Amino acid sequence: MSEVIKHECGLAFLRLRKPSAYYTEKYGERFFGLVRMYALMTKMRNRGQDGAGLAYRGFGEGTARTEVLKFPSATAVDDIFAQACGANGPQLEGELFLGHLRYGTFGRNNPENLHPLVHEGACAEQSLLMAGNFNLTNIDFLVEELRSSGVQIQDDDNRGDTRIVLELTARALAKKDRSLREAIAGAAEKWDGGFVFGGLTGAGEGFVLRDACGIRPAYYYIDDEIVVAASERPVIQTVFDVPFEKVRELKPGHILCVHPNGEAEETPCLPAANEVRACSFEHIYFSRATDAQIYRERKRLGELLASSVEKAVGGDFGNTVFTPVPNTAQVAFLGLCDALSSRPRMEQLIWKDAERRAFITDENQRNGLVNRMYDVVYGQVREGHDTLVLVDDSIVRGTTLHENILRLLDRLNPKKIVVVSTAPQIRYPDCYGFDMAKLGELVAFEAAVSLLRESGREAVLTQIYEACRKELEKPVAEMRNCVCAVYEPFSEGEISSRVARLLRGDSVKTEVEVIYQTVENLHEACPGNTGDWYFTGRYPTSGGNRTVCRAFVNYMENKNIRAY
Repeated sequence: MSEVIKHECGLAFLRLRKPSAYYTEKYGERFFGLVRMYALMTKMRNRGQDGAGLAYRGFGEGTARTEVLKFPSATAVDDIFAQACGANGPQLEGELFLGHLRYGTFGRNNPENLHPLVHEGACAEQSLLMAGNFNLTNIDFLVEELRSSGVQIQDDDNRGDTRIVLELTARALAKKDRSLREAIAGAAEKWDGGFVFGGLTGAGEGFVLRDACGIRPAYYYIDDEIVVAASERPVIQTVFDVPFEKVRELKPGHILCVHPNGEAEETPCLPAANEVRACSFEHIYFSRATDAQIYRERKRLGELLASSVEKAVGGDFGNTVFTPVPNTAQVAFLGLCDALSSRPRMEQLIWKDAERRAFITDENQRNGLVNRMYDVVYGQVREGHDTLVLVDDSIVRGTTLHENILRLLDRLNPKKIVVVSTAPQIRYPDCYGFDMAKLGELVAFEAAVSLLRESGREAVLTQIYEACRKELEKPVAEMRNCVCAVYEPFSEGEISSRVARLLRGDSVKTEVEVIYQTVENLHEACPGNTGDWYFTGRYPTSGGNRTVCRAFVNYMENKNIRAY
């Protein structure tokens, strides 16, 4: 993706099922668990670079205890394990581990908001650590539920969403005669959103829970030595040398419970959703393409755009240069080029420098640096003669394309630039895991509003605003998405053309055309991940409809805040 989009966090869980001496003898590694957790978390750094945390628990020598380490930095994973190991090696031989990599969409990036978070209970069975890859749309409702049960929470309390979830779960766990699964089911049945939570109890139990719609991903593997779970399948395959078919996907609404004796089981935990809607952006962009399934699907996304691209360049492959936006568009780019009727000219015209934003805290300065992270290769394009086809996996805000990439390519003086997005038009905010909660920042929405105003139909915006305000007065379960009306007067082609005009602006002299993937082709390429709410407005939970209505009200009232 040409833009920096913060998204889902990363979760890693590990339970060793043998005594420490077993791993020392078999693998020659006394600290087998720590080493494997370091590998799991390092291979998922793409899922969180704001900070990281690790909790690990030892059971040996009759004194069970837990260590928690956190660092709020881009080098957090290395910092954690440097401290865990230290000059004299780990001070605790862990057997039960919970690791987290954070991309924060809410709450400050400080140690208090890093996962795992800890609740000290009245006894070991009621003590709890939790970490999550999640966003909940009804956190305000959950806060009121806690207040009504006697928990003091101030309006300006910055404990974050995770702290609220932890408190609710701990209270459910404290109730007598409840198993771990029953306690978590009782707490989680009211959570609206996409989530995967992992946790450890003071009694030595562990769990991983996935939301009923399957929005957020989770995979696990069990053998006689380990129980391991992670946000991405290939990291388990690589770290433990496990074949694809042996790694299971945690079913939506299910929980993986690991008991103190090391026995593990996956069981239903939450009421079944009407429809499973796994996030399609996971397969378009977020997850690493080292997953065999995701690699095939990204290639197919590129293949399905071939006919539209051939039409855009008039079949003139001899005078067209194809190039991908690094790094996540590479696989789709290969699929597109393989599917063309003639072998294309392929060049790597765009280069991305290493990301260097950790030391800048001001958002405007950070964005300015991001927009200078690309460079262009000179001498490969014939001025005024060659058409450039630029393949990106998605166009969200369009800022980097407009302010950096297209301006760079314009210096090459091509005849035309065709921007190809392997994702459909992103029209609606997300509320389940990444920072696309503001309608005014989506270039497809901006294009539709521009068309409404140009055609003298600006009153439609006021009508939608009033409709959204009325929806927000209803019970959440009865709300509907009124924002779809913004797009109804226009075809996809009209919106794509306006997006091209906005991306080109006044500073790019070369003609620009934008080609988007269709929703139908998206579902053909990624049949197992049907979550498409950011493209279609079909949200998998009722909280999504509330979010999109609130986002539109915020837009009309010039409120630059998230909508959930």
